[in-house]
Amino acid sequence: MARGRRRLTREDYRRGLYDYHDPTARVGGASPALSALTLRLWLAAFGVLFCVGAAVLAFAAGLAWLGWVLVALAVIGVVDFAWVVHRKRRGEPG
Repeated sequence: MARGRRRLTREDYRRGLYDYHDPTARVGGASPALSALTLRLWLAAFGVLFCVGAAVLAFAAGLAWLGWVLVALAVIGVVDFAWVVHRKRRGEPG
């Protein structure tokens, strides 16, 4: 973290980050978008479980190339899951 910068809190995210400018704010503009982190967390978990199960079946059926593709997708899902957990623990709403 850069020197002189404080750690962002949940209230900072709720209020809006510094230097964010919405030209349509308060003039009929769209409401601020919120990230669907909880949905993304559930989808990542489902993707990991599905890919691991399908990879086991692919290896059992002798389709090693498909099994390795599914293992790679499962690893990507684990990384996504970990990143979403990090963002939620940091205090981002969603």
